[in-house]
Amino acid sequence: MAKHATPLLDQLETGPWPSFVSDIKQEAERRKANPDNIEYQIPVDVCDDLLGILEMSYEDGETHWKHGGIVGVFGYGGGVIGRYADQPERFPGVAHFHTVRVNQPSGKYYKTDYLRKLMDLWDFRGSGLTNMHGSTGDLVWLGTTTPQLEEIFWTLTHELNTDLGGSGSNLRTPAACLGQSRCEFACYDTQDLSYHMTNEYQDELHRPAFPYKFKFKFDGCPNGCVASIARSDFSVIGTWKDDIKVDQEAVKAYVAGEFRPNAGAHSTRDWGKFDIQKEVVDLCPTGCMSWDGSKLTIDNKECYRCMHCINTMPRALHIGDERGASIFVGAKAPILDGAQMGSLLVPFVPVEEPYDEVKEVVENLWDWWMEEGKNRERIGETIKRQGFQKLLEVTGIKADPRHVQEPRSNPYIFWKEEDVEGGWDRDINEFRKRHQR
Repeated sequence: MAKHATPLLDQLETGPWPSFVSDIKQEAERRKANPDNIEYQIPVDVCDDLLGILEMSYEDGETHWKHGGIVGVFGYGGGVIGRYADQPERFPGVAHFHTVRVNQPSGKYYKTDYLRKLMDLWDFRGSGLTNMHGSTGDLVWLGTTTPQLEEIFWTLTHELNTDLGGSGSNLRTPAACLGQSRCEFACYDTQDLSYHMTNEYQDELHRPAFPYKFKFKFDGCPNGCVASIARSDFSVIGTWKDDIKVDQEAVKAYVAGEFRPNAGAHSTRDWGKFDIQKEVVDLCPTGCMSWDGSKLTIDNKECYRCMHCINTMPRALHIGDERGASIFVGAKAPILDGAQMGSLLVPFVPVEEPYDEVKEVVENLWDWWMEEGKNRERIGETIKRQGFQKLLEVTGIKADPRHVQEPRSNPYIFWKEEDVEGGWDRDINEFRKRHQR
């Protein structure tokens, strides 16, 4: 028997898709029945009262969670997001309803026994409700009380060899795609870099010192399976320098219908007879491909590495051998100044242990941002305010045509007086001497 009437929430169960309301109701009934005789450490009606306060929020058109101050574990400034009900007498089960972020394994690979231990801990000391995973990347535990936080933290670190994730104005938990463990397109070991950076920057992860949040995300190739270019302040996207590999016989096999395009994916689509001109050549964003009926030609110097042709014909086309990554900075959601995609900072960098080339860029960025960034200003907003040229100066990266988004109408790079009077004149004079000889 439900503790609270929830007619508005009940409507969310009537659609064609699974509903989170049904999940919460199921957990509420399970906890009340308690088939495993668990000695729950928080109120048994936590899920019932969660439904009640959510229904009340829908009725009133406003939230009934309040900010009750900073809460966390000793020595850490992040990992726990405090949440308190503004009607604790009416909904005592959620008087405290703190969120705990748990640092996910790189690539989100879990062993079954480890995952069961995590869930058993949360069943015992929390609401049993989880988010697998939050958009930041962490395993998110929804709802516990203040006295349980230190107990949860001790068990995580001492028994499960696991750490809390990031929250607040600090480095957030790095996230990576599956990388070379599963994907033939991965240009570097995303899991190893994510693991390395997580351990290298523990202090920045747990003790807030930044103007605002900062996210690392690692995509092994331009397909962007963790959407790093749209969602992270520091996006490392795998790429290659040399030419796309082309198997001309396999290309002909696609054209002849011997191989299914898109590796057989999207089976609900009827491709009909595969038209390489329509499906590949004409869809190339730079127009760098041509098909003469027997041979596919690629002008690689014009290639954007968008992956469309490779995704469509993976048995015929493959990434190059000279692999590394591009680094983009400044992506964010629309908090203060609208959504931003990452801007290209480093066109190509080798991604090899001990990853010094990547760390040097990171630390130069942080030094500048912590000095110049305003409170609650993402680094992308600092870049927009001070200019991309300033970013190149503080990172020691030379201006490159690939840094220019739109020539002339929106230039990032301007000549300085000393460049014109010194270096520019010197180059002109050298040019004249060579031609006079």
